[in-house]
Amino acid sequence: MTVKKTSVLVLDCADAESLALFYADLLGAEVRPGPGADFVEVVGGAGVHLAIRRDTGYAPPSWPRPEDSQQAHLRIVVAPGDLDEAEREAVSLGARPLEADAEDGPHDARLLSDPAGHSFTLATSGPAR
Repeated sequence: MTVKKTSVLVLDCADAESLALFYADLLGAEVRPGPGADFVEVVGGAGVHLAIRRDTGYAPPSWPRPEDSQQAHLRIVVAPGDLDEAEREAVSLGARPLEADAEDGPHDARLLSDPAGHSFTLATSGPAR
């Protein structure tokens, strides 16, 4: 017998409610109470399910500096024609671009960080399989 399982990516930060609102707005999802006082969940259609955990000693990752680990990385897939608008929306919600590619021409992915410092990518395709 196979037991049904699901997975939820949990991000740590100092202000769980604020970060949950950032991702809910970015992903068109809603914020729900989590399984404890320090958890908030972000749930929406198309497989959106994140949890944000309050950690009073939280220090944001400093990736991409080589001496520190990345910790976690979200890849948010958008339609190719929507990438520029998705990036503008993310920045208007508080995201920060992490790198600017010096090459001219179109790019199929944009690397940003959320307000708590976690990196994420807006991309026109999912991860390679």
